[in-house]
Amino acid sequence: MRYGSALREEVRSPGTTPLIGIYDMYSASVVARHYDGFFVSGFGFAASYYGLPDIGFIAWPDMVAFVERLRPAFPSHHLLVDIDDGYVDPEVACHVVQRLERIGASGVILEDQKRPRRCGHADGKQVLPLEEYLEKLNLVLGSRQDLVVVARTDATEEEDILRRAEALAETDADVVLVDGVRSVEWIRRIRKVVGDKPLLFNQIAGGKSPRLSLSELAELECQVAIYSTPCLFAAHAAIDAALTDLKQSDGRLPELAPSGGIGVRRSTELLEKNISRHHTVREPVSV
Repeated sequence: MRYGSALREEVRSPGTTPLIGIYDMYSASVVARHYDGFFVSGFGFAASYYGLPDIGFIAWPDMVAFVERLRPAFPSHHLLVDIDDGYVDPEVACHVVQRLERIGASGVILEDQKRPRRCGHADGKQVLPLEEYLEKLNLVLGSRQDLVVVARTDATEEEDILRRAEALAETDADVVLVDGVRSVEWIRRIRKVVGDKPLLFNQIAGGKSPRLSLSELAELECQVAIYSTPCLFAAHAAIDAALTDLKQSDGRLPELAPSGGIGVRRSTELLEKNISRHHTVREPVSV
């Protein structure tokens, strides 16, 4: 299966491709019922795996192991993986990219932040000198075979944003991401400097970017939209509400709704679909 080619073809098709942020196997199982593309979100993984904020705690073997569990359970889904800054060292970045490609990732996002890194929608971000990042990016591009590579800048100064976006568009990266874009007007300005290169837009609840529909993003010529945290934040709210109700009912579980609430049967049915022998893998994409 040429997973990179499949995602590349999807990105080049009309409209905006949504990739939904997942944080564990269960959230991926639910998302798979609604969408055919996952974003392996650094924010969600740091929160679920470590219980820590997205400020650079992720160890690359943990992320690789997570993707290694995902691929057999979801053999035909797009998997775009957040690898932060490539885990600092360019050689490590290349090693991780090659490992991810071998186990079936569709693509990766490589950012230009320097340590200590921050969530893309947080204050206090710092970026590497452009030439240093481009050197790392080009090494990663040279180490992949079919994998999609998204070049991401976290620049915050207006002149630097446009300068870096233009430079990233001139590389062999497949897609450009400027994270933390604050307005539709800025999306238009970035779109102009990246030329024909596909553009990715990152939406996160409570973040710095405007809330836009897929139709609006298509009109702005954003070919990809990643939704980093809808599952994580929905789970947070639902768990909090369920435990509040349990406490108020003196520990009595609620009766399942006749229409089919989530209980052991529905949960098991969902998870049984992830057993690899039940999958029908789609034919490889010809390129």
